[in-house]
Amino acid sequence: MAVLSLAPPSLADRLQPRLLTMWAGLSIGVAFLATPVKFTAPSLSLPVALDVGRHTFRVYNEVELGLLALLVALAAWSRARRSAYLALSVPAAVVAAQALWLIPALDARVSTILAGGRPADSNLHVFYIGAEMLKVLWLLGFGLNELKRSRRF
Repeated sequence: MAVLSLAPPSLADRLQPRLLTMWAGLSIGVAFLATPVKFTAPSLSLPVALDVGRHTFRVYNEVELGLLALLVALAAWSRARRSAYLALSVPAAVVAAQALWLIPALDARVSTILAGGRPADSNLHVFYIGAEMLKVLWLLGFGLNELKRSRRF
């Protein structure tokens, strides 16, 4: 039988859902808004847009790794450790796959294009977009559910 705790939520328990939803918002802004719009600017050449994108996603991945580290630390101090770690499982896997595989592979494609070459066709962008969608939905699901549950929405 579960025991209902009347103690107020810890700082870690209050911060985690806010950081999860903030992270989702950052991902939406970077991956689904700023990046596609950049390619519609008539004054921005394709090589410049690709180079800016390469740098943007490399830096953003570092920011995500920092957010992940902060959230893991909060999960260690959280009263709801199991759900806190579950909330981070998918985003952690996505960010790791991006850092170790997708971003380096996409960087190599950009380097080939910037050097005047034509890389072979690939589905890397489709994988990246799918991973971002999964990450955003997961972060929003856990973050908003916890905010709603705590009635601090």
